[in-house]
Amino acid sequence: MQELSNSQISHAQRAQVLVEALPHIRNYHEKVIVVKYGGSAMRSEEKKRQVMGDIALLHLVGMRVVLVHGGGNEITELLGRLGKRSEFIDGLRVTDRETAEAVQMVLAGKINKGLVALMETYGRHAIGLSGMDGQMILARQLDPRLGFVGEIVSVDPLPIQAVLEKGYIPIVSTMGCDKEGNVYNINADTAAAGIAAALEAESFISMSDIPGLLRDVNDESTLIRVVRLGDVPALEAEGVISGGMIPKVECCVKALEGGVRRVFILDGRVEHSILMEILTDAGSGTMFVG
Repeated sequence: MQELSNSQISHAQRAQVLVEALPHIRNYHEKVIVVKYGGSAMRSEEKKRQVMGDIALLHLVGMRVVLVHGGGNEITELLGRLGKRSEFIDGLRVTDRETAEAVQMVLAGKINKGLVALMETYGRHAIGLSGMDGQMILARQLDPRLGFVGEIVSVDPLPIQAVLEKGYIPIVSTMGCDKEGNVYNINADTAAAGIAAALEAESFISMSDIPGLLRDVNDESTLIRVVRLGDVPALEAEGVISGGMIPKVECCVKALEGGVRRVFILDGRVEHSILMEILTDAGSGTMFVG
């Protein structure tokens, strides 16, 4: 579909867009939305600004947005500069103690504070947090082969709730710790789903580099718009949910089972995909519901 330029959109059309968005704004007013941010949308500065602008808009109209971010590509780049080769097992980064320090530098430092600063340019105040703050994400070792890669033991939402209650946007990096002070790298989808469940969020949005769940991975026209919790076993048996989609869908299921009302997998490469999903009837990805 050909994209319309600003000059081709009339004032009446712009007004109609706002009118159509009003019921969605009302439904989400003061509700918590957790957004997992990663993939291609993080690698482009233009896309990064667009995503932050979308989140700023949702916050401005009264939604309580929590941004949870990863940063795998920047971690790989830093490790390369340090002369360390990145190794993965089943899609997870093997993390020795030196790598864990690099992950902490990138996630809790460079990326997190950069996103906070960028949000401020849109007139929205943000607070950067990590899963280590207030022992928000308690973790333990997932697999000895992976080193300091963690699985979540529990999520304490109080640090995030305290930030939300003051009117700030929490921006959370996905590190966890145990009671002995060991730091763990946590998969961003897993962490975001756990945070969404702990907050009893209205919606959890996972931004990815795919349009959503496709019946045929080679044909984007086969996008499945709505998946019910009870449909998941059959879709797995049919092979529709396979490969890299398995852990993503598992996170969606855990979020729903944890009390989140709606979960979305969106294409972060598409401009304003968050706004299309939250503020329009059409949506832009796959919605999972109980």
